[in-house]
Order: sequence, then C-alpha cells, then structure tokens
Amino acid sequence: MDKSIQTIRFLGLDMINKANSGHPGIVLGAAGVVYNLYTKFLNAFPEEPMWFNRDRFFLAAGHGSALLYATLHLAGYDLSIEELKNFRQLGSTTPGHPEYRHTPGVDSTTGPLGQGIAMAVGNALAESYLSAAFNREKLNIIDHYTYVLCGDGDLQEGVTIEAMSLAGRFQLNKLIVLFDSNDIQLDGPVHLAACDDIKMKMKSMHWDYQLLTNPDDENSLINAIENAKRSDKPSFIEIKTVIGFGSKNAGTSKTHGAPIGVEETEEMRKRFGYRYREFEVDEAVYQDFNSSFGARGKSLYETWEHDLETYKNIFPEDYKQLQDIINNEFSVDFDKVIPQVDSADEATRVTIGKLLKELSNASKSMIGGSADLTSSTKVKGNDGDFDFDNRKGRNINFGVREHAMAAIINGMTLHNLKAFSGGFFIFSDYMKPAMRIAALMDIPSLFIFTHDSVAVGEDGPTHEPIEQLTMFRAMPNINVFRPANANEVRHALRYSLLAKNRPNILALTRQNLKTDYKINYQDFIKGAYVVHEEENFEAIFIATGSEVELAIETAKLLKALYKKKIRVVSMPCQELFLEEDNSYQNKILPLGIPVLAIEMGSTLGWYRFADKVYGIDDFGRSGKGEEVQEYFGYTPKKLSEYFLKNFK
Repeated sequence: MDKSIQTIRFLGLDMINKANSGHPGIVLGAAGVVYNLYTKFLNAFPEEPMWFNRDRFFLAAGHGSALLYATLHLAGYDLSIEELKNFRQLGSTTPGHPEYRHTPGVDSTTGPLGQGIAMAVGNALAESYLSAAFNREKLNIIDHYTYVLCGDGDLQEGVTIEAMSLAGRFQLNKLIVLFDSNDIQLDGPVHLAACDDIKMKMKSMHWDYQLLTNPDDENSLINAIENAKRSDKPSFIEIKTVIGFGSKNAGTSKTHGAPIGVEETEEMRKRFGYRYREFEVDEAVYQDFNSSFGARGKSLYETWEHDLETYKNIFPEDYKQLQDIINNEFSVDFDKVIPQVDSADEATRVTIGKLLKELSNASKSMIGGSADLTSSTKVKGNDGDFDFDNRKGRNINFGVREHAMAAIINGMTLHNLKAFSGGFFIFSDYMKPAMRIAALMDIPSLFIFTHDSVAVGEDGPTHEPIEQLTMFRAMPNINVFRPANANEVRHALRYSLLAKNRPNILALTRQNLKTDYKINYQDFIKGAYVVHEEENFEAIFIATGSEVELAIETAKLLKALYKKKIRVVSMPCQELFLEEDNSYQNKILPLGIPVLAIEMGSTLGWYRFADKVYGIDDFGRSGKGEEVQEYFGYTPKKLSEYFLKNFK
C-alpha cells in the first residue's frame, strides 16, 4: 500500500517537473485519500470506462489533475506512461485540468472551482431518480455512488453552497464529498479569507459530517467512508492533510501551484526511501491496483451485464427506455406525440410548457425545473416534485439558485438524462460559468430562458436582457435558439432533445406572438430561412424571435406605402446557419442585396450578416411592455422610417 501511494506521489511530481507547470501540493497531500478510495471503494471498470452503473469520481479540485492521471494510469485505464510524460502538452490526453471525453476515466471536466461539487450533486440526483424509476426487486440496475474530492477553494465558491444546500434538502445519501482540508490556498493560509465553522455549516445543510485528523490513518478513512455509505444524508468527510507533504515547503502555499523541481524531488525520494527513477513503476503497484480496483470492477460489471439481460426479459418496455438513456438516444416520435403546432396567439414560454409536458409523458429521460420561476417560465418536469420521499418526481424545485441549477443540469446530463432548466434570460449571467463547462464537455444540456427582451416591460432594466444573446453567440460549441412562434419552438426543442454533443439555449418570449407561418423541421435546422418573399426584392430583413412578426409587418407596410419589396428571413439559430455551405447561405442572403438585422438586443455580432443593425445598445426601461418596445422604436412605423432613411 505505502509503495502504491508513494508511486502516485512521485508520478505526479515527475509529470509536473517535466511540464515545469502544475500543482504538486494536492498530489503530495491527498495521494493516500485517492489511493484508498480507488482500491477499497470506487466501483468502475477500466476496460469499459463509460459503464453506466459505475461509481463516479469528480475531482472538484481540478488543478490536482496530475494526482488523477497518475491514479488512472496505475488503475489500468488507457493512459500510458508516455501520456503522463506529455502532461500539459499540446495534443496530449493529460491536459492541465481534467477534461471529459478527452481522458479515459475522467467523469467530468473540472477546474473552475465549485463546478465539480455542483455537478456531482446533479449526478447523484440522477442516480437517485433513475434507481427509483427503473430498479425492481433484486434487480438494482442503477445503484452507484458519487464521490468528490474538493479543496478549500471549492467551498468558498457560492455555487458549491447553493448545490450542497439542495443536496441536503433532497437527502442525496449516495453522494460522498472528501474534503482535502489543508488550511492553505494560493494567497496564503485559509484563515485570511474565511473563518467558517465547516462542521456547523455542513450540519445546517443536513449533511452528515465526519472529521479525520490523521490523513495517514487508513483505517479511519475506511471507517469514515463506510459510515458515509450507511448514512441517510449526503456525507462530508473533512480530512486534515498537509499540502506539499514531505517537501521542504510542506504546509505552505509555495507548494500549491509551482513545480517542486527535479532536485527537491530527488531529495524527497531519498527521504521517503523511494528507490524508483523518474516515471518508473514497480510491477507490484500495478498488481495492487489490478487485484483490488480492477478485479472488483470486472466482477461487478459482469454481474451487472447478467442482471441487465434478466431485466430485459422480464421488463422489456422499461428496458427499452433504459437502453435509450444508456445509449443517449431519444426515441420519441415527435410527429405522433407533438403534431405540427398551428400558429397560436401565445407567448413562446407558454408553448414550451405544453411541449415539455407532452414529451415528458413519452420519455422517462426528461427531468428538470426552474429556479423558483415555474409559474413564469412554464418550465416544469412531470410526475410531481422530486424529493427525498418522491424519487420518481421529475420536477426539480431549484429555488433561487441559478448557478447551481445550471451545474446540476450538467451533472444530470452527464448521466445521459435529458435535463433542462428554466429561468429568466437576464439571470443567465449567473449560469454562464456552468454553461461554458457544458460546451467544453460536448454534452447536450438544455437551458431554457424566458422574458427574452425589453418587452418584459414593468420589471425594468434589471430584468431586461440586452447583451446576453451576443454573449452566448460568442461562446464556442453552443447553439442559441430564439424561436419566432410556436412551431419554431417545437422544432428547437426537438433539435435540443436529439442533440448528443452540444448544449442548447432556448430564449423565449413573455409576450404573445401572432406570426402565421409554418416551416418544416429540416428547413428549420438550417438555422435561417425565408418567411416572407417578394419577387425581385431589393432588400432583406433578418429577424429573430418576436421581431420576425415585426419584420413581416414592416415589409408589408413598406410595400403598401412605398412599393418597396423586402424579403424577410427568420434566423432562429445563427450557429446552425453558419454550419450550412456557402450555396445555402448565399441563397438565403444573396450577395449584393442590402441587409438589415432586427433584434431587441445588442447589435454586436450581427454585422457578419447585415449592413445595418436595428438593435439596442443601451439598458432597458421600466414601463408597459408595448410602451417600452415603442420607446426603442420597435413598431412598423418607426422601423419603416429607419429603413427609408438608411437604405436609399
């Protein structure tokens, strides 16, 4: 055992020294914790790293990636010594912070502190729901734990407390957090920034709390984790470790984020009596991991496969739905469940509520809720509220916790659920860090927002989004949908639920829309299409959301009064349009034809498509929605005047 722990430590140091970059403090301080977790408790199978019923491990303190990579290598994952040597190098599978789908055995992208614990809460919530929904007597197809290793920094981030508060409320008792409590952070001792009573904080949030004062006491750690697994609450185990253990600067912030160096590492080898050279591993260490972690995982995986086959024969309908979730499929006949939506004089937020309800009836994979805004967003899950006494409930009362909500959605999406969140678009500002993580991980989290413009009205500029559409359109690997009517909402939701590798945003209206056109799904997912055509048109209007209706009315007015011929293009998703080939783009927006983009938000970003932009580069105003829109010029009359003045 001791040799295995030392091997983890020195592999980590070797990686950091070779890269001349990294965080050795946690590698030295927490190696024993991670070793005991993997060899004694964590159930996973390196040959099938995405095994659906594996225990998950979230390295919330993602800067400790060298610790994780060293462990994964020794545990038998497809992560070679050569990849360890390429730590933090361009193109390696050992990047500076763990990246999901990039390194075998990494269950989540982590690094921005706080995200790991919050996503782990979502993962534990998913396990709790899925086990209630699908397990049958003597057939526990879904039955695993979610483990987290965190540091002081994680606990200082607000998103962590938001998420842990919710986990305590829901009694997510298969969530176990191991706290690497070394009392040091980058700028010095923790007491310079915090004086929290961690025990009282955890207990106040209804977590089980244990304190281990000796990190080298293997039996105490084992007993603590066993106690945690017996608890009816989520568990928090504080382990008093020494940052940079064994180095000359142990216990100081100097070991947090800078290499110890080859010379000091060689001295440590002598002090520890570790006789192995740089990147050298004794075969006994591999055997240690294989005979514990590897053998246990193989046996459990084979048993699970057998049980799953039994489940298939006894419960074929449930098996089919479960297989869809395992394979990240969404096998719902949209045309049957949700026939073509006729145009309706209703807000697109109302439409989404109806669609979510019907589709959730057809698939157990759908789960979500809103941040204390269900009555406004209409975004709600089916089957009652998820809670400690209703694990099958699919409506999650997130409370006023937008940041945690987004991260929890990511955690559930990592478990292959079709998880969705609801909130006002202005509060996406609170959610953006987690949404960026979703884009980095290539996972299809669904973020639904309502009250998408200054048409919110009376609540005023604090609640009226301006720059948010531009902000998310600037983010790589995420789709931003702003549907113009009920039918476009249907198509946007369909695309989002079928997605496998990219998160999606739906920005919806508070106000009713009357747009009276339809479009088929295949044309919609091209991102832009013609909704109003004139022969020999002389200009093009591009619009999104509620402004499509305005653009059509203005085009008709310009033709009636001034004989102007305007093509109107609805562009519900810039990202999908930009993925189309040039021939389609030029068909919709022919070269040489002047283009005006119309949207109640920031003009930034629209000039890639348009010569002029009719937008809002100011904060909103408080007043009746119609009056605010008129104040900013969003009427056919004022838009016509702008066009006549600027397009000669």
